[in-house]
Amino acid sequence: MVNDRLSRRENEVMNAIFELSSGKERFLLAPCELNAVLPSKGKYDDAVIDRCVRSLALDGYFEVVESERKGEPVYVIHMREAGLNYRRQDYQRRRSLMFRLLLAALGALASFIVGALLRIIFK
Repeated sequence: MVNDRLSRRENEVMNAIFELSSGKERFLLAPCELNAVLPSKGKYDDAVIDRCVRSLALDGYFEVVESERKGEPVYVIHMREAGLNYRRQDYQRRRSLMFRLLLAALGALASFIVGALLRIIFK
């Protein structure tokens, strides 16, 4: 599911970064590693990944510095509080959405039952 503040691509990139971080606050991440974890249906290239990483850094999820390792570009990522709490916020948002859907379904069921009772009474 998509976070309220993030686009679908940014959400997929953040999920991949969080998965690759393995709970670490600071780590190195190559764009090719990130591309390997991302869904293939998204058709990500290096420019799209770089744009999403920059957007997430601007949103305060992590700090990013570009560097090179053996001639290959690599991101040095330092997770901030919002990045470390990403999974928890996503879980809470999903739980809230499921509660709202359940509440709407119960409201529809209650209105159906009341309507049926009224039709029986006033027939």
